[in-house]
Order: sequence, then structure tokens, then C-alpha cells
Amino acid sequence: MLEKLRLVEERYMEMAERAGQPDFYADPKAASKLLREQKQLEPIVTAYRSFCKAKKEAEELREMLDAGGLDAEMKTLCQEEYTALKKQLEELEQELKVLLLPKDPNDDKNVIVEFRAGAGGDEAALFTAEICRMYIKYAESRGWKTELTSADENGIGGFKDATLLINGAGAYSRMKYESGTHRVQRVPETESGGRIHTSTM
Repeated sequence: MLEKLRLVEERYMEMAERAGQPDFYADPKAASKLLREQKQLEPIVTAYRSFCKAKKEAEELREMLDAGGLDAEMKTLCQEEYTALKKQLEELEQELKVLLLPKDPNDDKNVIVEFRAGAGGDEAALFTAEICRMYIKYAESRGWKTELTSADENGIGGFKDATLLINGAGAYSRMKYESGTHRVQRVPETESGGRIHTSTM
């Protein structure tokens, strides 16, 4: 795995060097393709460099501990730091394994999310509107643009159905598993007797 990562870093550095050439934008299509590939490799290279740095620091601490000659307090500090670095290395290794997995070719595409009220009448429509707003807030927190392309309102702020367009890099990769029925059990605003209702969307 480390050899593969070293080659990825080399490729990334070659691309960075190429992007710095004066004639880089002479072929806009090729430049755009290279910049897109560079952006995809960046998180892998960043994690790999963090891994190498932590590995080097851990090895240096291990050498200090094995050499001896440290007072009790310094030995304890070194041991604590070494343990923390080992944990960090394990986490970075897992992260790198995930980053090296083959990508879905659709991952960078935009998405259209459809919301439909299910069982529960007006309360289901209110719940649908809340879930729709939740996805809008999530998209905005990731820097994606959203557009509510259609919404069939029920008059009290709920949606019988709605369609949301999400534009942004990696939107599909994050949203492709978002499907199925959502359910809520609560005393709704539309209930006067205080009974718990179950609504779906």
C-alpha cells in the first residue's frame, strides 16, 4: 500500500509542476482534466504525508525510549506521545485504505432528491417539509447549491411532495444511499387531544 501511495504522491507532484508551466492553459480541456485529477488526489496525498510524518515521529520516539537514559518524567511523556502517535497511525491507515478504494464514476455528479408525504395526513406533510429543510441545511453546510424546483404545499407549511436539486462536487457520493421511508412518532401540531401520531415520508 505504501508503494502505491508513494506513486500517487509522485503523480500529484508531477501534476502540480505541470500546472505551474506558462503554457498550461493553452489546451483548456486538458488543463481542466488535469486539475480535476489533481483535486481528486489531494486528500490521498494529504493523508499520506500526515501518515509519513507521524510514522517518522513514532520511530524517533521509539529510538529514544529504547536507548534509555531518560528520567522518569521524560520517559512517561515520550511513552504517552508514542501511544498517541500509534493510534493516529492506525486511524490514518484506515483512512488511506478507504481513500484508495475505486471511485464510483457518478460520485461527482449533482443529485435530485424527491420527498413525498406518506401516512399521516397534514402531520406527514409537516414532517416532509422538515426533512426537506434538513437536507437543504446539510447541503449548504457542505458548500453545495440547492434549488427547490417544485413543492406542493398543504396550506399549513407542509409539503405533500417536493423536489430538491443539489449542485456540488461529490453531492452524489454523499447522497446516493439516502432513500427509503422515514418515520416520526410525536404529538403533532395538528393534534388537539395530545395523542401520539405516527407519520411517514
